[in-house]
Amino acid sequence: MLLNNKTLDAIIDGEIFVVFRVWKRPTVKTGGTLKTRKGVLDILRVEKIDREKVTKKDLKNAGLKSFEELCETDREGDFYRITVAYKGEDPRIALRENLDRKDIENCCEKLRKMGDWCMDFLQLIHDQPNIHAQILADSVDLDKLKFKAKVRRLKAIGLTESLRPGYKLSPRGQKVLKMLRKP
Repeated sequence: MLLNNKTLDAIIDGEIFVVFRVWKRPTVKTGGTLKTRKGVLDILRVEKIDREKVTKKDLKNAGLKSFEELCETDREGDFYRITVAYKGEDPRIALRENLDRKDIENCCEKLRKMGDWCMDFLQLIHDQPNIHAQILADSVDLDKLKFKAKVRRLKAIGLTESLRPGYKLSPRGQKVLKMLRKP
């Protein structure tokens, strides 16, 4: 579920705690969390509702002034009301700065088990920061979606950071790459 910066800021400030979406199938579930560029959200409730049952209170909770602002879309699917709350900062941010030697060694061991692609991708991102994902994917002969999925695996352990466009290595990613290069 993508949310714009204005909406994310309002959720963090406690001004918004409801969002609406039209989905063929929900992309979040009740009790789950959602990592966003501004932190982690708790997904408190996901419920399919009729658009006509949206109340003025719902609009206020979603930061909307009128029914006209409510999910104007031609998309096919069901209408959902999602109740959210700001949980806190993305734990990957702190992980990017974790340079503890033992932790880095464990990370390197994990990457070796995951395969050679890990070092190849880290080296590629190191050598070509701020390059569009499609260009990077083409350079390793991968579909963009598959390429991005692999980069997300590296991001999950604090090794990369997303940019617009492309990626860069975090301080942790730089240290890990340096250790992986050693024979």
